[in-house]
Amino acid sequence: MKFAFSTLGVPGLPIPDVVALADRTGYQGVELRAHPEEPVHPGIGARERAAVVDEFKRHGVEILTVAGYARVAAEGGDEEELSRELDELIWLARDLGASYIRVFPGGGDQDPDTADATAARRLAAAAPLAAESGVRILLETHDSHRTGADAMRVLGLVGHQQVGALWDVMHTWLGGERPVTSHASLSPHLGYVQVKDIASAEDTTPLALGAGVLPLGECVGLYAGDGDDGWLCWEYEKRWYADAADLPGLLVAGREHLEALLARGR
Repeated sequence: MKFAFSTLGVPGLPIPDVVALADRTGYQGVELRAHPEEPVHPGIGARERAAVVDEFKRHGVEILTVAGYARVAAEGGDEEELSRELDELIWLARDLGASYIRVFPGGGDQDPDTADATAARRLAAAAPLAAESGVRILLETHDSHRTGADAMRVLGLVGHQQVGALWDVMHTWLGGERPVTSHASLSPHLGYVQVKDIASAEDTTPLALGAGVLPLGECVGLYAGDGDDGWLCWEYEKRWYADAADLPGLLVAGREHLEALLARGR
């Protein structure tokens, strides 16, 4: 099992510093938040992309994911624009050598059947380019589709191996779904797992791993049962909670906590 962290936890940090931080704290990969306020996003050019690749290779750290903000179940909107947004995320991931792109559902208050069909249609349309590029599209358990059962309704309609799931353990828990149920739904399609911790359903300020209420031990144990070659990625939402503790000082202890959970589950 390998460990990564999301740059959501270190907003705006330059890429050389991100890579050095991963190397220094024992994380083998990084999930890159692909937003214009970050150093890496679809708007950067070929030279900048090559420089990012070189920096990661120099330290032996992997770029796990390009974490985009495309909302595939969103109502209305410009279909060509959303298709282009997905294509650009795929091309960026291809150029960086990332294994995945992350997308959100974003279905809002639509009828679930309509939102499911919209998301499935858009994901299926993007799947051939993803396959050609060696990139897998992962639908995160989030917002309108926060449980494993929600995500499975979409993935079952898509039916393409290049489209899978990203298990955000906070959102399935907030959706009232037990880890064993989430895992059973997502496992056949699972790319990897995002871990985090919070104080309560009412207070989602990020905490050090193990300091909150999320059932991390059960989630990690279930995921580890699928095999030893997966990824656990700590998504620490510092960008949205400025008063939260800084992530760099928590990373080593967080990795050690995950290692202990994995050892306990064996």
